[in-house]
Order: sequence, then structure tokens, then C-alpha cells
Amino acid sequence: MSDKTIVPNVAQTFYDQIASQYDQFYQDWDDTVRTEARFLRGIFAEFGFDASARILDCACGIGTQAIGLAALGYDVTGSDLSAGELAEAKRRAEERKVSIRFEQADFRALSSVFSAPFDIVIAMDNALPHMLTASDLKAAVQSIAGQLREGGVFIASIRDYDRMLAEKPAYSAPYVHKTEQGQRVLFQTWDWRGDNYKFIQYIIDDAETTSISKFECEYRAVRRAELTALLQEALCREVLWRMPEETGFYQPIVIARK
Repeated sequence: MSDKTIVPNVAQTFYDQIASQYDQFYQDWDDTVRTEARFLRGIFAEFGFDASARILDCACGIGTQAIGLAALGYDVTGSDLSAGELAEAKRRAEERKVSIRFEQADFRALSSVFSAPFDIVIAMDNALPHMLTASDLKAAVQSIAGQLREGGVFIASIRDYDRMLAEKPAYSAPYVHKTEQGQRVLFQTWDWRGDNYKFIQYIIDDAETTSISKFECEYRAVRRAELTALLQEALCREVLWRMPEETGFYQPIVIARK
């Protein structure tokens, strides 16, 4: 077996299945692409990086961050475990005429795909909590830190699990998006088992006829102290957290400099 072989898991299956509908999480996906790219550009500049920075989006999904950053002139590589999401990202990048290298990669083993280090690695939209054990999360953090050059920066966003673990909610608040035909409603139900929770993602399109899509996956709630300690162990000399009330971004952000 090659060390580049991708072994399917629950997250890969989930994203393969949802890839063609993932943009439905957003009222206007293209607007989100532009907005999040500008937000990340501000963080890059704060840490001394301009558009010459080499960026790896190691959980690129359908390209929500990678495409916007490439449109701003950055040298962007996108990787993901899901072949379905990579195919969707490639299609969207081609439609928007931006150049991005895409590779299928498990972010626990990035060195098996990438030999050269990057200035910046990002993993947005709650990607790290797909690591369902402490050992898997540690492997992911060490792999990501290993792809950073000295002085490079890792940026990730995750849910506020410190708060969620105190409450262990049974569902997420719904998103309601107006469409040309009616409205779209998205929400998750959560079944907690210790620090892990299995979830069911519902997408309900209420138009002339009503259709319901259902997808299942799992997360492990990651406390900020746990992730901070792992980043420090991986030789990141500076680890900062920025909360939504400070940034305006919808999730807490962690920034770690190697």
C-alpha cells in the first residue's frame, strides 16, 4: 500500500456525499468567498505576509477560502480528504478563472503529498474536530506544523466547544435562506457521547415542492486549552485565540506561529 493511499472514513464519506450541495449552507456563496478572503488577508498582513505568501488550505472543501485567496493574488494550494469536494473545488476554480493546485491529502499525513513547506497553512470551518480521538488530533497538528516554514503561521477556526461542552445542546439553530423558489432551511441534530457527538445535517428546500436531504457525520469537541497545548508541543512559539466578538467571524480563530 502506498503511503499516499487515502483510507475512507466517516468524514470523507460525509463530504463526498454533500459536495454538490455544500454551497447551500450560504445565502450567497460567492459573496462569502470574497468576504472570508479579505478577512484572512487582514490576519496575514498582521503577521507580516503579503500576496507573495505560499498558502496551503489543508481542508479546502469546495474552495470557499482557497478560491477567494487565489483571486486576491496569493499562491494557493488546496488539499482535502474528500475526492468529491476536490472535484467541486476544481470546477469552481476553473469557472472563476483562478489557478490553484489541488491534491487529495489527509491532513494527518501532509508530508506524504507535499515536500516543500508553506508560509501559511489554514484549516477553516471546524475542520480539526473531525479528528475523533486525541491521538488523531495530535497527529493532525504535528503534520500541519511540519508543513510550515520557520516563522510560518497556522490559522484555523473551530466552534466554541468550551461553551458547548457545558451545555451539550441537542441541535443547532437553523439557517433560513430565501431562494428564488421559496426558502431553504438547514439545521443539525446532535447526539452526544462524551466529548464526541454524532450529527445529522438536514437541508430542506421548500419551493414549489419540498425536498429533504439528510447527511450524517461526527465531531469531537476540542477545548481551546487542548489545541493550544498541542500547537505548543508541535514547536509553535506563539498561539493566540481571537473570539467572534473581537473579529466578527462566526467561529473562534486560533493563530499559531512556528
